[in-house]
Amino acid sequence: MIGPLLRLAAASTAARAVKDAATAASTRVALTMAAGVAAVVGIFCFSHAALTVMERHMDSAEAWSAIGGFYAIVGGLFYFAAARRRR
Repeated sequence: MIGPLLRLAAASTAARAVKDAATAASTRVALTMAAGVAAVVGIFCFSHAALTVMERHMDSAEAWSAIGGFYAIVGGLFYFAAARRRR
């Protein structure tokens, strides 16, 4: 009589643990996606502002190449940081 009750309680506890883990995982994914969208919007806004300021002092092509060079350097740093982490 007690065996089936214990199995039922264990199954209920396991189901609750799985449900809590799924909720935590979905929350983490949603927050990660929101942070990614915020980062993209921030990069776009700061890039546009930098281009606006730089185009007042230099040619448009020079401003675009300066922004592109900056992002190339940042991308290279991220690449080397990721490659170093794998070793």
